[in-house]
Amino acid sequence: MQFVLLAQESLDLMTILWWAGIGLLALIAMFVVVAFFAFGALWVQAFAASAKVSMFSLIGMYFRQVKAPIIVHAKIMAAQAGLDISSKNGILTPRLEAHYLAGGNVMNVIQAIIAAQRAGIDLDFDRASAIDLAGRDVQDAVRTSVHPKVIDCPDARRGGKSTLSAIAQDGVELRVRTRVTVRTNLEQLIGGATEETIIARVGESIISSIGSSENHQTVLENPDLISRAVLRRGLDAQTAFQIVSIDIADIDVGDNIGARLRADQAEADVRVARALAEQRRAEAIATEQENRARVAENRASLVLAEAEVPRAMAIAFQQGNLGVRNNGS
Repeated sequence: MQFVLLAQESLDLMTILWWAGIGLLALIAMFVVVAFFAFGALWVQAFAASAKVSMFSLIGMYFRQVKAPIIVHAKIMAAQAGLDISSKNGILTPRLEAHYLAGGNVMNVIQAIIAAQRAGIDLDFDRASAIDLAGRDVQDAVRTSVHPKVIDCPDARRGGKSTLSAIAQDGVELRVRTRVTVRTNLEQLIGGATEETIIARVGESIISSIGSSENHQTVLENPDLISRAVLRRGLDAQTAFQIVSIDIADIDVGDNIGARLRADQAEADVRVARALAEQRRAEAIATEQENRARVAENRASLVLAEAEVPRAMAIAFQQGNLGVRNNGS
């Protein structure tokens, strides 16, 4: 009887375990079905393209608030382009997720790497991600590396001036408009100076070069001498660009600043000379007035002296010191 009870209890336990196993399998099957309906299409796409994105990664992206379609499409694009998607430094799914969570543009980075690979430019995922997170358009940087762009110097949109004003040694003003062709330097894109620095350096060098010219006619005859001299100065150092060429697009003759300055100086000299002459005239008039005063003073002294003569004669008569001699007696 006791054996029968033990067997019955064992049978009940096995039944419970059996139903528990069936329930667990049912939950797993339901989870698999739900996951397949939610991510099956993406997983099939990745599998068909050999993009190596597992179902567990897709489920994890859901809980990590990562948009799985972006990561899958980026991985498929990288795989189809022949990029490294399996090595430690390759384009792995966790690295794409990390870049997405950091606020980066995953698709832009992958497209830039593919474009760089096609153009033979060395650009890995780490550098492309760093450029993207730094706020630079990495795809535009690669595009500019392949197809250089032209920068106006000066840029009227930034400074409001359309020409540079430079003065040769003969005093003639030249108004110059320059175009600078640059190519992006991906190695110095992070931390390198921007277009504003290139414009400022080129403008300063052109003004200095024209100012070193003996006369403006030399610049008008050979404007390429100025551009070549500026290009040799290495103005793209520590910038995000490499200067390909500097071309004088337009050059006009302005005012003769030297002649104007010389005329202004001559007029200033005339004014100074007039002031000095006026000063000398005033001094002469003052001297003349002083001399007249002295003459008047001397005349007054003479009158006083003449007035003393009768007085002296009267005193002499009174004292008997003055007599009248009669020549006939």
